[in-house]
Amino acid sequence: MTLSLARRAEQFPDRTAVVDISEQRLYAPAETIHEDRVSYDDLSTIATRTAERLAALDIGPGDTVCLVTRNRVAALALFFACRRLGATFAPISHLLTPASVERPFDVLEPDLVVSEAAQRDLVRSIPFDRTVTLEELADADRADIDLDEQHAAGENPLLALHGGTGRPIAGYSAAAVERNCTTAVAAWGLAANDTVPLTARLSAVDGLVRTALSVLHVGGTLLLDRAFDPGDALAAIEAESATFLPSRAAALRDLAAESGFDAAVDSLERVLCAAPVAEDVVAAYRDRGISVARVYGRLECPIALSQAFEEEKAAMESDADGTAIGTPVPDCRARLVDDAGAVLEGATEGRLQLSGPMVADGYVPPTGTDGENWYDPAELESDEYDESDDHGRFVDGWFHTGDRFRRAEDGTYVLL
Repeated sequence: MTLSLARRAEQFPDRTAVVDISEQRLYAPAETIHEDRVSYDDLSTIATRTAERLAALDIGPGDTVCLVTRNRVAALALFFACRRLGATFAPISHLLTPASVERPFDVLEPDLVVSEAAQRDLVRSIPFDRTVTLEELADADRADIDLDEQHAAGENPLLALHGGTGRPIAGYSAAAVERNCTTAVAAWGLAANDTVPLTARLSAVDGLVRTALSVLHVGGTLLLDRAFDPGDALAAIEAESATFLPSRAAALRDLAAESGFDAAVDSLERVLCAAPVAEDVVAAYRDRGISVARVYGRLECPIALSQAFEEEKAAMESDADGTAIGTPVPDCRARLVDDAGAVLEGATEGRLQLSGPMVADGYVPPTGTDGENWYDPAELESDEYDESDDHGRFVDGWFHTGDRFRRAEDGTYVLL
């Protein structure tokens, strides 16, 4: 298993893993960043100590740990700590409301909830009483345990991620998380010399899997801010000579609207934009000589379709009636089906289905996270599933996205 922080720490202990640019003061001036450098050795040490503290709280294989926080180095450490213990890590978005935050907890029934003090009001709405703050966890006793990163994974998924409304919740094995990381390396040329700003939340699939874990997997440097601020992000991009920017359309537009944008992005080589995204958003970057590519992914499959950077201009020029995304990434199988479920061949239009080692293992059902409940949702009765949620279906080894695409003669998929 190569999804090992300890192994990265052994390979390059002094290399910077994370630059925490979060402002020290609550009301710091705009475009003020605080550079707290965390090496791979530092991050591995924090993860080990976090695992020891979780073990002292009786967290072990098969348990679930929820985290309610903004972007913090501690969130990354907690992920790797859960991996070392064979526990499931479930980050919960701090943007959920007191009403919607109950939804993932009703499903997950965690063994421990960890939160930052700033989220105390949200935590009060959680129907669960075994909670600890990040500060309390940092001061907790540590168990004397033998942590073997290569053999700690249990039968339960390593990662549980929820949708924008608090559900559905997709479960990922350690192997699926790792495959997404290696796919990012292969598809976008991620390398150890890349410096990458994080504009999404670590509780979101694109923030945690597609960006943060992929960067750490390859030995790159992640620029981490507590919450996205375009002025601070541009200041960090310029100060740290960032090279690769994966982002959503809204953040890309906000960055391009900032004064000083032209000078700040001189170091950027590649911009990866989550589809759908309008041409005028990416034009600001392409006009400055930055290669731009689109990517399509879901909660249930972080990386599915992507353009190659060297082909992005030709692909974008073909968007007559949709958003050209590209072709399936390595090891991801894609196909189109009609409304009756029949597989369509050749250049055609239909609903997209995905399969492969980077796809989630399934959804977590409302009955809990016991082994038999990491399930195929097609097996559930209709009244057990909320059809108002933006979800697909896992059936017979395929994930049915429900999204409509056109497949061109050259194999390019166009989101309609």
